[in-house]
Amino acid sequence: MALRAGIRSMSTVARSSLKIGLLPADGIGHEVIPAAKEAILALGSSIPKPEFISLNAGFDYFTRKGVALPSDTIDVLKNECDCALFGAVSSPSRKVAGYSSPIVALRKELDLYANIRPVTSVAANPEDKPDVDLVVVRENTECLYIKQEELTIGPNGREARATRLITERASRRIGESAFEIALNRPRKHLTIIHKSNVLSVTDGLFRGTVLAIPAAVEPAGKYDSVTVAEQLVDSAVYRVFDVMVAPNLYAMRLPALVGSLGLIPSINAGDSFVMGEPVHGSAPDIAGKGIANPLAAIRSAALMLRTLGYADGATRIERAVDQVIREGRFLTPDLGGTAKTTEVTNEVLKLI
Repeated sequence: MALRAGIRSMSTVARSSLKIGLLPADGIGHEVIPAAKEAILALGSSIPKPEFISLNAGFDYFTRKGVALPSDTIDVLKNECDCALFGAVSSPSRKVAGYSSPIVALRKELDLYANIRPVTSVAANPEDKPDVDLVVVRENTECLYIKQEELTIGPNGREARATRLITERASRRIGESAFEIALNRPRKHLTIIHKSNVLSVTDGLFRGTVLAIPAAVEPAGKYDSVTVAEQLVDSAVYRVFDVMVAPNLYAMRLPALVGSLGLIPSINAGDSFVMGEPVHGSAPDIAGKGIANPLAAIRSAALMLRTLGYADGATRIERAVDQVIREGRFLTPDLGGTAKTTEVTNEVLKLI
């Protein structure tokens, strides 16, 4: 699977065990995160012995306990876990007093500034190149997601304002991550997504900071082989690129292109911690029916392991998932099949 190429790997420390925090959170998270856990266990001795720590988070937990992200969860992740897997969150579309999205908070608490999202189709022939093979690199901590909003009364009635924050530091480090990914992929092509023609200050700072990285990096000339382009966000959704880097909100608009969000993995990565997270949401309409697609969560587990340096184990999982998709015998309804979550998972486990 092409997502193996170009994902930055953290240095592997000698571990006798691998402590993984599990945060199913809401909805189908409780169905797909157990599938990812089983895929990791199927690797056996090819990775350090996994130890799983179940942790609380989510809107459902908030409705029962009054907090969406308990301090205990944050403390365990910071002090006891090597990595984590997050399922999905059912954040309401209305304002709920006291509630704030736990996944947004986790990204800030753990400084997981990069959301790396490979989008890759599966070719009918394993030897052929996939029709779609791209990576979206999303800045994870700023933009409108700082959640600074106010509601006032003006001459036109109620007026709502939101602060959008773009900093040079955040833009530089997400840009450096994107350059590293592009450098290690065959095409070596990076596209900066922005709207600087309208938002000349905020997007202008993001664009300018990323464009300046090759001239400032050490050693000099490190990124000379990377071709850099730029694209306005409103037209970027209609085109396919290689590696795309974008501010927080824009990256959410970029296309899936592979048939179902149930196939797309991601990691939230910082300099010393990584958390896998399938791109799909909590899917309350199918939660509890046993038909959630587990492949994005399983792929996210593989991506997490690859980032930690366990490439062989990650490859085994990725190849098994690709084969299940290629054969088409065990697919959930979102992919036109009739299989249950457990049936898809069991088939992946057999192939691992």
